Amino acid sequence: MLKRLFPHPLLSLLLFVTWMLLVNQFKLGSLVLALFLAIVIPILTGPYWEDRPRIRNIPAFAAYCLLVMWDIVVANIQVARIILFMRNEDIKSAWIPVPISLKTPEAVTMLAGTITMTPGTVTADMSSCGRVLLIHSLHAPDPDAIRADILTRYEARLKRIFE
Repeated sequence: MLKRLFPHPLLSLLLFVTWMLLVNQFKLGSLVLALFLAIVIPILTGPYWEDRPRIRNIPAFAAYCLLVMWDIVVANIQVARIILFMRNEDIKSAWIPVPISLKTPEAVTMLAGTITMTPGTVTADMSSCGRVLLIHSLHAPDPDAIRADILTRYEARLKRIFE
């Protein structure tokens, strides 16, 4: 019975928490609507999730989320320093191709999203074969170091999570 009511328990939890954060009120009506959405949306979208992503390592996923949040805070400070204190002539923007070895589309999407969410970098394109991401970096005095950092810091962790 519980599996039929919550076919995707993580999605239900995410919907519930997101709704409560959006309304920013801890009232009975908000709780009931959040619970309703957390039950109904996964049930209605369930038939479209036949090949849903499998998170192989939940503790690694939680650690990855914390790492990304930390990196976002640090990158915000770095971007502020670049914008406020560097002269335009000293900023070395660069397009950096990053070859990836991730196989699942969810892992590739998560990597591209992580790069884009981190201030100062954005995922601009992906090769037609899906094995190279094109990254733009606001300040890249050493593009090879940025490429290596992305591969070791994010891609390696995503492999443990999804593959």
